[in-house]
Amino acid sequence: MKVQFLYFIGCPNAEPTLKLLKEAIREEAPDAELESREVNSEEDAGRYGFLGSPTIQINGLDIEKKRRKDSPYYGCRIYRTEQGSSGVPPKGMIVDAVREAKSGRR
Repeated sequence: MKVQFLYFIGCPNAEPTLKLLKEAIREEAPDAELESREVNSEEDAGRYGFLGSPTIQINGLDIEKKRRKDSPYYGCRIYRTEQGSSGVPPKGMIVDAVREAKSGRR
């Protein structure tokens, strides 16, 4: 399983999101390959399917299912959660995406 963490420098939500991501991987998929990638421009956003900082992709798919067909965006990311909007995805969303990848569902 390949996990990509995409962010830009100065994003206040990058560090807390990366911490949650590492916890989820450690618990659910300790053999997963984690790659962090800094996104520096709108061109990079298009190249990597970046939906704002921070973005997590597992096996090339964004963790937020409803946004997988969204256009790339170079800016701050807002996740839509049951508790409302947040710049940090809930750990459950990350865990669900890891489990989805492990099961082979899309």
